Amino acid sequence: MRISGALNNIRLRNKMLIVYFLCVFIPVILTMLTFYTITTNNVKKQKLQDLSLAIEQIRNEFRNQVDAVVGISAVLYNDSILNESLDRQYDNPADYVISYHSYTMDILEKYAPVYRAIQQITVYTNNDTIIYGGHVLPLSPEVKKQGWYRELEQSNTSNPIIVRDGASPMQPAISIVRKMSDSAGPGHHAKVMKIDLHPELIMQAFHNVTLAGNVYLLSGEEVQYVATPNGALTDAAAKASFDQPGRDAIMLEESFDGVGYLRNWRVVGEFQEGEVLEEVRKSREFVIYMALPNIIVPTLIIIWFTRSLNERLIRILKQMKRVKNHSFDTIDNSETKDEIGQLTMEFNRMTLQIRSLIHDVYMADIQKKELELKRNQSQLHALQSQINPHFLFNSLETIRMRSLMKSEEETARIIHHMAKIFRKSLTWGKDLVTVKDELDLVDSFLQIQKYRFGDKLDYRIEADPECSGELIPKMTLQPLVENASIHGIEALKSSGMITVRVSKTPEGMLCMVSDNGVGIPEDKLAELLHDLRHSEEIGESVGVRNVFLRLRLFYGERAAFEIKSTRGEGTSVILALGSL
Repeated sequence: MRISGALNNIRLRNKMLIVYFLCVFIPVILTMLTFYTITTNNVKKQKLQDLSLAIEQIRNEFRNQVDAVVGISAVLYNDSILNESLDRQYDNPADYVISYHSYTMDILEKYAPVYRAIQQITVYTNNDTIIYGGHVLPLSPEVKKQGWYRELEQSNTSNPIIVRDGASPMQPAISIVRKMSDSAGPGHHAKVMKIDLHPELIMQAFHNVTLAGNVYLLSGEEVQYVATPNGALTDAAAKASFDQPGRDAIMLEESFDGVGYLRNWRVVGEFQEGEVLEEVRKSREFVIYMALPNIIVPTLIIIWFTRSLNERLIRILKQMKRVKNHSFDTIDNSETKDEIGQLTMEFNRMTLQIRSLIHDVYMADIQKKELELKRNQSQLHALQSQINPHFLFNSLETIRMRSLMKSEEETARIIHHMAKIFRKSLTWGKDLVTVKDELDLVDSFLQIQKYRFGDKLDYRIEADPECSGELIPKMTLQPLVENASIHGIEALKSSGMITVRVSKTPEGMLCMVSDNGVGIPEDKLAELLHDLRHSEEIGESVGVRNVFLRLRLFYGERAAFEIKSTRGEGTSVILALGSL
């Protein structure tokens, strides 16, 4: 029932649009999106699986090369004849040459042709009786400064480690290094074996699968080698490409689990999602071509049916707008039996009734406006006659106590000002007074406040002479001064100043009441300004509300009312008044 009632409140054209969107447009769009999404996910899943297998293949080929080289290093590490020939002290160079050619050179050179993963085997030793050259080189200070040797020293192990012997990640300079002896004790010399992997085989392993993306070989977070489709990356670009991949980049990773010397190494592939799903995007046009007939044909049919309804509804709406402008002509109606025809007949009947009752309606409205105007005037007169009773009682009590304590002419002067305030508040019968009379009332009020608070309150009244005879609504400045005194200065622990200025402007006058008191909190100031401009209730700010209403009554748009306040610095009320 609630849904049926809600539908009855919807315009006929909107109902047809709802039917169109719910029964045609949205189902077609959802079907197209579902088909596209399922296709995209399936293709993406298959592509990612293919890429993952390709990365896994690269990892396995690289691992097989490293495992083969590590195996050779183990053979050489355990070769007692090779170690003995490297540790022997040779009395003359000829003895070393014979030993080198008879065994050392053969064993260090025989693996490279058999194992294509090996580019070169080099042994570094500090045996000074050896003639360095070929595959045996001195373990010199220059060698110890190289990065691969420092990394071997830091590992503090005799097991093989894999290191990078080069600075550019675009060149796969990978080596297997291990110590052949831990110390150079009696009968032994320090020996280090370094087996370089063949760069071309590494590049072949990383490039033998067609991948539209970058493939990184990493040790920890450092890029050791990067294979790109075009091979055009610089060293800095290769590192930056891995550190800051694209927003739509797909990252696939394969690590070397269970391999100690490759524990922190991994192969990472970076691929752009747009390139992976390029085939799916090509089928998007086909999906759109399928969806267009399902949308266009029902749309044309619905337009055909609704056109006759829409034209007659627009005619009724135009006539209703003429009624709003006091034109009560009826609509020419060729008798139709549908809902719009019945609506047209009822509208004509209503128009005739309005025409007959228009006079009575206007009279009732005029009487209502007169009553409302009288009520507002009564309310304004009541507000205009208010002077804060709390202020009067406190002032009289202060004067009474001072009079009991001492007798002086100051008391008579204050009583004179009090009498002046009472007299003016009771005898003013006009809505407008001169600026001089208004400032005279303000001065009397501030004299009394000065008497009450002593040195705590000081004030200054400044007015341009040409403004003295100008007319303003009565009680315009006094409520603002009273607010500044009670809410701004009275709460201060130190002395305060109230300044009243009236100056002439080309448009009229500018009146300002300011104090250096405690100020108004930002939230309360915003609430006060909002209530003044949008609320019809009087609220707690009777004086300010009274001033604002009378300025709007007398000046309309020619009066500007502004309040500026800073917490702890004071408040200023600015009135910009046009000429009356």
